[in-house]
Amino acid sequence: MGKKRSDAEQQIADLLQTARKSLRLSVAFLSRLDGTTQHLEVVDTSVPFLFQEGYQQKQEVTLCQAVLDKKLPQVIPDLKDFPEAMKLPAARMPRLRSYVSVPVTLSDGSLYGTFCAAGLTSDKDLTRRDKALMDVLASAAAVIIEPEVRAQERRSEISDRLDPLIADGGPTVVLQPIVDLASGVRVGAEALSRFPAEWGMAPDVCFAEAHSIGSGHVLELLALERAAEHLARVDGYVAMNVSPATLLTPECAELLGRLPLSRVLLELSEHDQVEDYAALTATLAPFRADGLRLAIDDVGAGFSSLRHIVVTAPDVIKVDRSIVAGLDEDPVLETLVRSLVDFGHGCDVRVVAEGVENAGEAAVLRALGVDYGQGWHFGRPGPPEALTSVQPAARVPRPRSAEGVGVPV
Repeated sequence: MGKKRSDAEQQIADLLQTARKSLRLSVAFLSRLDGTTQHLEVVDTSVPFLFQEGYQQKQEVTLCQAVLDKKLPQVIPDLKDFPEAMKLPAARMPRLRSYVSVPVTLSDGSLYGTFCAAGLTSDKDLTRRDKALMDVLASAAAVIIEPEVRAQERRSEISDRLDPLIADGGPTVVLQPIVDLASGVRVGAEALSRFPAEWGMAPDVCFAEAHSIGSGHVLELLALERAAEHLARVDGYVAMNVSPATLLTPECAELLGRLPLSRVLLELSEHDQVEDYAALTATLAPFRADGLRLAIDDVGAGFSSLRHIVVTAPDVIKVDRSIVAGLDEDPVLETLVRSLVDFGHGCDVRVVAEGVENAGEAAVLRALGVDYGQGWHFGRPGPPEALTSVQPAARVPRPRSAEGVGVPV
């Protein structure tokens, strides 16, 4: 038994059955032509031992190519009437004698392949009217095929960009300072991935694209490796971003096991879905026991997943820049940040404000009791050498105890 058809393939098969039965022929098939090879992608046949899905042959020796090259007509009641047709393999095996072939053309005018029907006997009743039916069915097939074609093109385009980057070790990783708002002293830095400028894409888009083609875990792990390299070059802690799904991989556990965990703040985005909180908690437990601190990133950006905070009991919550920008001039944003600070401190969790761009925002955040700040006001992302030293007296977020209660700092 062959592979199970997708919904799109079954829809194509239904169109082919309509063609085969309407024309009273032995087989109808959709072929994809890639320039060198004809691939029989979907087949409807009354003689399956002669026609099978997945069969391939050189495109240049097919009846379809001869029709496309206008060496043969699109409707052939009897191949024996066309010496050009009788030279081709299909005239000998499976000994086709009647044939109808029409192109399958996508919306941009590109040729996908052909929609064909054939018989093992000649059929003088095949006419241009039958070609018209095939044209209609081929157009319907093109509508069904196109979304997957475009999706595959997108996958190929992403892969062509990402594969060389992955082979070269992953994205460039820069550091942005995180400061104690009360003292202005740097306590740590966040490791931020940077991708080629010519891509014109934000890092989160690049990671999302990588996940869409199955390369997301590899890309994230490479970014973590490059972030970890900075631990030997800077003091204070380094915040590293990882998705919950990547965190659950054995490769991520192996990487974390090699790090000085007391200097690592692991950030999980509020936007990323968690399929299994129990598994996430179990995975994190031994690392947190060894000093790893956990942060929930992007908090407040829609309050889409406060459950992250409730269930994972993080050491730090990072207030999203969307509610930090302009809060010195917006009482609503100020009230929102105050509520997050009250919530965080009530859970014995430190609060970091992201995207702080000016002294006014920093002053209001400090007055609201926000613990730490990060943003262009304190320093742009850059190489480790651009960071100031961490003062011994600077406050740092401590790991939570085994009971889930924050250790005072």
